[in-house]
Amino acid sequence: MRVLLDTHVLLWALMAPDRLPTALRDALADPAHHVMFSAVNIWEISIKKALGKPGFDFHPAEVLEAARTADFIELPVSAEHGARVFALEPLHRDPFDRLLIAQALWEPARLLTADRTISRYAAPIDLMVRQ
Repeated sequence: MRVLLDTHVLLWALMAPDRLPTALRDALADPAHHVMFSAVNIWEISIKKALGKPGFDFHPAEVLEAARTADFIELPVSAEHGARVFALEPLHRDPFDRLLIAQALWEPARLLTADRTISRYAAPIDLMVRQ
């Protein structure tokens, strides 16, 4: 299975794994799953850390290095991804999340998120429950 991690799920998986359910931690470590993180995740962490937003306590370069060390697959942003955002219903205003949804649809991949608003999209999205 191909999965794309929403930014909070990426942060928890790499920097605070106890925040994820054990089954999800095990699934992310399973080599049968292709776990992807996006340039969007690193961009969002950079912006929100610079703004001092709660939950964005880690330096983006540390997260990037940890994702690579974990052998997560790096997903760049393409013009096609950007164009796909246009077709999304305006259910969510966050541009980072909208681009992640477009990437999940285009690749395709299942987007793993804890954001209930994202889960309202008709896309391959798995809403995980925080512990």
